[in-house]
Amino acid sequence: MLYSVSTLKGFTLRSRDGDIGHVKDLYFDDDHWTIRYLVANTGGWLAQRKVLISPYALGAVLSETGSVTVDLSRKQIEESPSLETDKPVSRQFEDIYHGHFGWPMYWSGPYIWGQYPVIERNPELWTKPAAPAPRSDSHLRSTNDVNGHHVHATDGEIGHVDDFILDDSTWAIRYLVVDTRNWWPGKKVLLSPEWIDRVSWEEREVFVDLDRNAIRDAPEYVSGTLLTREFETRLHEHYERPGYWLDGMRGEDAGRAMSSSSDAITGRSR
Repeated sequence: MLYSVSTLKGFTLRSRDGDIGHVKDLYFDDDHWTIRYLVANTGGWLAQRKVLISPYALGAVLSETGSVTVDLSRKQIEESPSLETDKPVSRQFEDIYHGHFGWPMYWSGPYIWGQYPVIERNPELWTKPAAPAPRSDSHLRSTNDVNGHHVHATDGEIGHVDDFILDDSTWAIRYLVVDTRNWWPGKKVLLSPEWIDRVSWEEREVFVDLDRNAIRDAPEYVSGTLLTREFETRLHEHYERPGYWLDGMRGEDAGRAMSSSSDAITGRSR
């Protein structure tokens, strides 16, 4: 299911034996645009620590109760490697953190979850490949920090990042929500990370491979609404880009699937 990051912030984190706090922020990596950690606000319980929860430990996202289940005990969380609040998450810390829980390293394979295209929580299937070459920068970004980044089309600025839409089956960021009110008043649009040409993190600028007219005429996104596959299909057809749900298909098969989806939406017969 697709959720906005702004909706998830504030959700209660429920461990095996009690609540541990609520979602304060989410960290994603800028290679795969996938959520790697939820940052927990634990109140007075572990107030001096930045508590990270990996999607490997997450269960169901329960929108009806505003909560996310965590398959860890409070004691396991308390005994997990401590990260100082004033330091970024380093790859060295991630090595220690994942090793502590025995989780696979997400950066150790060709897929967004290392050896797997989706999160695999069965320890019997986990492999432990040779560690990749050390990298000092883990390329993790805070969704809080990236909000407000200016977004540029091929022919000019169009707005700023206002939110993110993620898929809780893979924890991949599917869309950036872009507020265009400074250019095209009153409209928000969705842009896939796959359409990003480059990002200047230092200058807080995102450049997409689309022109302003295409973005202006795109289907409007209304904050808080449930994203349907029908809306996503219209969005991708508007930009003439294949949907991420067609990644397992190739060539004519993908084309037929897109055509079939369009026919179902418009009621055309073939």
